[in-house]
Amino acid sequence: MIQTIKNAWKIPELKKKMIFTLFIILLFRFGAKIPVPFLDASVLQTYMEANSGTIFTYLDMLSGGAFSQATVFAMSISPYINASIIIQLLTVAIPSLERLAKEGVEGRKKLTAYTRYLTIGIAFLQGIGYYTVLNNGGAVSNPGLFTMAVILLTFTAGSCLLMWMAEQINNYGIGNGISIILFTGIVARLPVAVFDMIGYVRYGLLNIVVAILIAVVAVGLVALVVVVNNAERRIPVQYAKRVVGRKVYGGQSSHIPIKVNGTGVLPVIFAQSFISIPATIGSFLPAPAEGSFWYIVMSGFQPTHPVYAILYTLFIVGFSFFYISMTYNPIEIANNLKKNGGFVPGIRPGRPTSEYIQRILSKITFIGSLFLIFIAILPIVCSWFLPVNISLGGTTIIILVGVALETVKQMESMMLMRHYKGFLE
Repeated sequence: MIQTIKNAWKIPELKKKMIFTLFIILLFRFGAKIPVPFLDASVLQTYMEANSGTIFTYLDMLSGGAFSQATVFAMSISPYINASIIIQLLTVAIPSLERLAKEGVEGRKKLTAYTRYLTIGIAFLQGIGYYTVLNNGGAVSNPGLFTMAVILLTFTAGSCLLMWMAEQINNYGIGNGISIILFTGIVARLPVAVFDMIGYVRYGLLNIVVAILIAVVAVGLVALVVVVNNAERRIPVQYAKRVVGRKVYGGQSSHIPIKVNGTGVLPVIFAQSFISIPATIGSFLPAPAEGSFWYIVMSGFQPTHPVYAILYTLFIVGFSFFYISMTYNPIEIANNLKKNGGFVPGIRPGRPTSEYIQRILSKITFIGSLFLIFIAILPIVCSWFLPVNISLGGTTIIILVGVALETVKQMESMMLMRHYKGFLE
């Protein structure tokens, strides 16, 4: 990876893209330090400590601490992520949007415009919810209509600016803009996590041997994520020979690659968002009396509770199969193979091929979901036996490693294209 970055830095075009990406990252970190008017960051941090396990904890992790510090980028890139996922899923469900996706550049421009409008709407609605929670928590100074308008517009404008920055990275930088901003936010929190770990050891809350063991396990998880992200199941495909005039076409062998972790980190993000909804709603309501029914119910949605781990597991499996069903169409794949004279050896073309691909997809998706469950649940299980909360550790590892691998692969493909372009010229 380091060698790839060094080689890319030597190429003028890629160097410009890397510098531009670093410039956007600096802007993101600068904006993450600009406070929102009429919000008291100290009150907000106290409120978040008392309401751990809500969506705000997850949001603060993605934003690199911008939410707990009550800054302009408090809502992070999450509205744009949600809008992109919604449009992507609707493209499969709504025929008119599906036609737009197949129309080429013009169709994609319209879908991009829809995504932007939806991002603004989601950001504004989330801003209303966050303002209500912050106001109830006493973090809003001088509450009133003007104060609410300023906070809502600041939150919405911050999310829209991050959307624009992500698109600029896509157009003029290296890597996926959304992924780069998420990566930057999480990396910004790593020094805080390291200092917290050192503090636990210093004050005797954590044994130094256990701390070293946690570090070793984290490195092992990173290696596991790298291996699984690069793993794929290849379905062999044979193309029949066709005689056109005096020329013979086809006859070669190929394969259909299906990644083991084809869903990426999306099922974990979805599951994390849904599982935090009850705790988030509970933060709007008065705290239940200790020992009461609602106290027991709400405690089950805390990140360190076994019920939370079980529900988290079920959500990850469900969203994994849902996302694969929306992104892969075995019938369409089988029909395309049939039209191009291709077939899977030993499988008849048409419906048998689509059923065969569906069976493989189901097995691979199940294995991929087990991998995501292991990575996401292991930190939660460790937190049951340790005096520290590392329940979001699995999510951050998957995002960090996935984004790093994706960006390096894009650099390699750009260098390869430049090599062939120079050779042809």
